[in-house]
Amino acid sequence: MTRILAIANQKGGVGKTTTSINLASSLASIGKRVLLVDLDPQGNTTMGSGVDKRLLDRTVYQVLLGEQAAAEVRLPTKPGKYDLIPANQELAGAEVEMVSLDQRESRLKDALLPIQADYDFILIDCPPALNLLTLNGLCVAHAVIIPMQCEYYALEGLSDLVNTIKRVRAGFNSSIRIEGLLRTMFDPRNLLAQQVSDQLKQHFGNKVYRTVIPRNIRLAEAPGFGLPVLYHDRQSRGAQAYLELANEILVTAS
Repeated sequence: MTRILAIANQKGGVGKTTTSINLASSLASIGKRVLLVDLDPQGNTTMGSGVDKRLLDRTVYQVLLGEQAAAEVRLPTKPGKYDLIPANQELAGAEVEMVSLDQRESRLKDALLPIQADYDFILIDCPPALNLLTLNGLCVAHAVIIPMQCEYYALEGLSDLVNTIKRVRAGFNSSIRIEGLLRTMFDPRNLLAQQVSDQLKQHFGNKVYRTVIPRNIRLAEAPGFGLPVLYHDRQSRGAQAYLELANEILVTAS
């Protein structure tokens, strides 16, 4: 059965795109069929997957408006070994254009249905906002992965996202749940980071992944080469952490 996971946090700069790319790559490297959907108009997931967003004439924008089938827009990535439905700045106008469309919150869900069985995992990189694009991601997802930094404002932002997920469950997608909270860019020497991490575990228990993504230069470098970190420096702490996360997700799924 296909598992559809939205990767979401309305706060920017928390490692959401990094997680989307490297989790997709890690799952693919252990033999899973993976589709990554870029729902962010910035197109960073697209560029970080080695696809030049400036050269695209078909993206998720056309998919959401019903102008292209998802099967016609998806691209294979190399060496990531996962498929990608890309995005670029054109997507920024989609929200306005979707307002007048029927079932505007489930456009992505309807578009992915014909190709869903082709994959073991579909990962959706949502934009850093609680908007109609994010709502489309949440309406199709079985669960949500929430990357977050262990810093002062993290818990406040998390509360807003949890409330949004509850509203989506009540109104659009009764099966959606929180898959897990992922601590990113973690520095164990930082006392505040340790304190926030302890608070997360206290409030969310086993919803907090055991895997912790460290602050790592190789993770920061890899997008500049259009590569997942696994193919930039497989032995780096960042690459090993995302492989560990992929295996943790597989264990919880079984």
